[in-house]
Amino acid sequence: MCICATAYTTLFNIVTNKKDVPHAILIRALEPVAGIEDMLIRTGKAKPDHSLTRGPGNVSKALGISTVHTGYDLGGEDIYILDDGKKLAENEIGVSPRIGVDYAGEDALLPYRFYVKGNPYVSGKVK
Repeated sequence: MCICATAYTTLFNIVTNKKDVPHAILIRALEPVAGIEDMLIRTGKAKPDHSLTRGPGNVSKALGISTVHTGYDLGGEDIYILDDGKKLAENEIGVSPRIGVDYAGEDALLPYRFYVKGNPYVSGKVK
């Protein structure tokens, strides 16, 4: 199984299956806890606010991710996902249909979007 980054112009996806099998997670937002000064420089913002990393394009820009990172292994040293051990209670996790996939017909209604309830960095409208 591959856990690797796929970055398209403004999106950050984590591919979670074998090469050429289209299973991926789109990272739509994140709550910055470290590296905020670097994120401000990359985004051209003077001070942090909730839009710093809210929305897939803002996430990629703030993290400095671009198409050059396509195929990177997220278990490597350059870009990696770190487990800080934080666990959320089930009632803190929101679930809704994905955003912007109307072309997917019935599949657009599947509950494949997960977010932290009440977090100001969550992108898109919560249904």
